[in-house]
Amino acid sequence: MNADDRNILAGARVATRLPAQDLDRARRFYSEQLGLEPVDERPGGLLYRCEGADFVVFRSTGASPGTFTQMAFEVDSIETVVSELKRRGVVFEEVDVPGFRTREGIAEIDGNYPSKGARGERGAWFRDSEGNMLGIGEPVV
Repeated sequence: MNADDRNILAGARVATRLPAQDLDRARRFYSEQLGLEPVDERPGGLLYRCEGADFVVFRSTGASPGTFTQMAFEVDSIETVVSELKRRGVVFEEVDVPGFRTREGIAEIDGNYPSKGARGERGAWFRDSEGNMLGIGEPVV
């Protein structure tokens, strides 16, 4: 395998796919709680776009276990976003495990990827109407 073969997906765009057992319920959640509207739709799927990145919520008979972050939004002010989403009825996860604890829904995370130029990150997590675990992150510079 040569270098070109190994990098075959390096120029691809990444798009998240989130399952929904009830697409109408999911549409209401993303609209009413997150303030997002689909930019396009097709039978069984809703396409959303945030700052040039796409994600799809699609009708599925399967369900997410909601035990890990499936998609995250990177923001400039996590307090502002978390406060507004709470006002809209979003319930944030509270985590208290050794080395990792949320306070008022927000965790301080040591370390970050060197290429991001940040020394850490602040994070918060919630589930959508379908049980998918979504995150909010703010790099700490």
